Amino acid sequence: MNRIKWILGSQSPRRKELLAGIGIEFEVRTKDTEEIYPETLAAEDVPEFLAALKAKALLPDLQENEAVICADTVVILNGEILGKPVDFEDAKEMLRKLSGQTHTVITGVFIGSSAKTVSFSDRTEVQFESLTEEEITFYINQYKPFDKAGSYGVQEWIGYVAVKHMNGTYTNVMGLPTHRLYKEIQKFIR
Repeated sequence: MNRIKWILGSQSPRRKELLAGIGIEFEVRTKDTEEIYPETLAAEDVPEFLAALKAKALLPDLQENEAVICADTVVILNGEILGKPVDFEDAKEMLRKLSGQTHTVITGVFIGSSAKTVSFSDRTEVQFESLTEEEITFYINQYKPFDKAGSYGVQEWIGYVAVKHMNGTYTNVMGLPTHRLYKEIQKFIR
């Protein structure tokens, strides 16, 4: 893994922690990219599309020995993408929708260099307990989840008290499916 200099195309503290956790040394580089996708794109395909969009903005600046890893995570409930909340009320509304429901978290990942690219998605079904208005308000006030898809971080208080069942991987819900990423990196460097 030392032949390639890895670039993480994300400022996310969670993605930094997860990538470091699987033993990858990397530096962070990002470019402002407008995260727009075609309206005709299926909700399940949006994260992989956006991960590729972010990576393709960085690809032209890569050196020959560098490769970029970009990711995007979406929360989908009944076919609707719940993105990052714009404010307190939006966060509240999203958590009300998720309360007592099962939703899907999909993370799309793109790995690319000047020589090759690969992309994939991973999905996890997450079942939430019912949340009271007080619990929702407490969580938003304490944890300010405005930078998180679906208005929550599974590694925070809400994940401890509201996640009833999960079918899929925990790190995927955090924003980077490390088990799959590790395998894809192994294939990428061969």
